[in-house]
Amino acid sequence: MANLFLGLGALFLLIGIALKWGLLDWFGRLPGDIRYEGEHFAFFAPITSMLLISILLSLILWLFNR
Repeated sequence: MANLFLGLGALFLLIGIALKWGLLDWFGRLPGDIRYEGEHFAFFAPITSMLLISILLSLILWLFNR
């Protein structure tokens, strides 16, 4: 259990560094991501970005379980 928490902490640290340095600016701006901003309403659905992350996580988990 401790190793899991250490791994998650390291993952969150890497994600934080990537966000700080602007390496994840593409997230939410891919073709297929829906963004609508009206006068009193904003809607954002990162469909393509979530599909990409889902595929990447599925591949990583598949490799670990092999």
